[in-house]
Amino acid sequence: MEHAVVTGGAGFLGSHLVDSLLEDGCRVTVLDNYGSGRPENLSHVESSQLTVQKHDVRDTFPEFDDVDIVYHLASRASPDDFGSHAVEIAMTNSQGTERALECAREYDARALIASTSEVYGNPEEHPQSETYNGNVNIRGPRAPYDESKRFSEALAVAYEQKYRMDIRTVRIFNTYGPRMDPHDGRVIPNFLSQAIRGEDLTIYGDGSQTRSFCYVSDLISGIRNVADAPPEAAAGDVFNVGNTEEISIQTLAEVILKVVDTDSGVTYKSLPQDDPEVRRPDIFKITSELSWEPSISLRTGLERTVPYFEGRLADD
Repeated sequence: MEHAVVTGGAGFLGSHLVDSLLEDGCRVTVLDNYGSGRPENLSHVESSQLTVQKHDVRDTFPEFDDVDIVYHLASRASPDDFGSHAVEIAMTNSQGTERALECAREYDARALIASTSEVYGNPEEHPQSETYNGNVNIRGPRAPYDESKRFSEALAVAYEQKYRMDIRTVRIFNTYGPRMDPHDGRVIPNFLSQAIRGEDLTIYGDGSQTRSFCYVSDLISGIRNVADAPPEAAAGDVFNVGNTEEISIQTLAEVILKVVDTDSGVTYKSLPQDDPEVRRPDIFKITSELSWEPSISLRTGLERTVPYFEGRLADD
């Protein structure tokens, strides 16, 4: 039985990954300090194969009997946290990555590092492929997250070269779905929360900036494809994982207003500094090499997400 250690396993993506691993018969240990994760995200699990430990990944990992794979997903990812938790974010993606890689090295396990589309910054290449090195403001308000994720990848490459480890990296593009924090600060949680409360949706800028949104089940299947691929297909490599259906923020607002069936309108505010103008992944690599592609449309994904947000907001 494969033993997977999942950092950030009580978070939005991490908890869905845990579900997927348990469904496939894995033994799973979650390490999470609940900085942005929630114990409630795993409260539905009734399995003797799951162990949850409150642990900060910046500290030395606990000892295990064995480990087959380390999934390093721990990190705050909300733009609202980039200023208030800047040092924590930077260290989680640097020192925390070192701890995760050391754990994998100690147990001769493979590792999967969760990187982000934010390594591309405000891109001058569109769509963004894995060979694009990005356009990141290293002193801007998003830098603690963007640059620490870039360092995380660089550290993974250094470990691969020095210790001949099997390390795979996924660059995660905008993802949404149940268990996302309604107060996360990203556009879909913001829009859904405002629409459900009957408030006007806040668009930053003129709404012409674009994003591509991947439903969480598609994203998790992509991560699993990379993690489970044979070494010759994925070891030491990096893959974009996301949806290529590009949509403007203005159009997204219009879709959400229809899905939620609300009387909310739209208001406009100034665009935050360094907010990317466009974002769409080039997923040719993972599609051609690992036979993965997303299947859930934006409308379908939003319809599956709304009930969760309604329930969370009712409890607030």
